[in-house]
Amino acid sequence: MKKDIHPKYQEVLFVDTATGVRFVCGTTLQPADKEKFQGQEYPVYRVAISSASHPLYTGSSGLVDSEGRVDKFRKRYGGQSAQKAVAPVAAAHGDQGGEGQAKEQKKPAKPTAAPKKAAAKAPAKEKAPKK
Repeated sequence: MKKDIHPKYQEVLFVDTATGVRFVCGTTLQPADKEKFQGQEYPVYRVAISSASHPLYTGSSGLVDSEGRVDKFRKRYGGQSAQKAVAPVAAAHGDQGGEGQAKEQKKPAKPTAAPKKAAAKAPAKEKAPKK
């Protein structure tokens, strides 16, 4: 292995800024800040989302928007909420929008007689003889 070409590997204290959870993990990151954790001093790296705050791991369905995706959507579509943006499409298809209105319940159709089986399959087309 060549010397002096690989970054220094060290233990770093990661801090989840959303929940405040702290954990130590080995990495090649070189943060300048330092903090004490469990009686030892570590370089500190702050993260926006970790397994302690990500909805996939926590089971919550809360909105996680650390990169402004919702703002980009609102900017692109004129600041409309999702319900307002979908309402014209739903109205075009005959839907009432579903905003708390009770929809009429249709009676199920009466069952009809079982379909009759075809008497026989149609004969297969014959191939033309080769010339």
